[in-house]
Amino acid sequence: MSNESLDPRVNRLKLGDASAVIKVEEGENWNVYEVFHQEKRGAHHEHVGCVHAPDPQLALVFAKEQFARRKKCVNLWVVRSADILAFDVEDEDMFANNLEKNYRDASGFKVMEKINKFKQSK
Repeated sequence: MSNESLDPRVNRLKLGDASAVIKVEEGENWNVYEVFHQEKRGAHHEHVGCVHAPDPQLALVFAKEQFARRKKCVNLWVVRSADILAFDVEDEDMFANNLEKNYRDASGFKVMEKINKFKQSK
């Protein structure tokens, strides 16, 4: 039995043979995939939730069905949660700014005052 669907979008995914049995061994769980959604081209992808699936291709199908059916969507990213890397909470000091180098911070410039002064002089 092939995986022919009446929906051409599903056929584009090339999911393989639908008669292939996915066997989950005892103690084995499906992976958790984080889903990122893009509403329009050029916009940022936003995290919208997660899905459980045995492989990335099926996770993409599940994500499309769960997060792209009702809300406007032009693209989805699906990433296995275990593949996301993050710093530990104890490492937050790595992101602290060096207060002795405040010349690197652009907030010290008073450009608006100069612009307003220039506008008033005209």
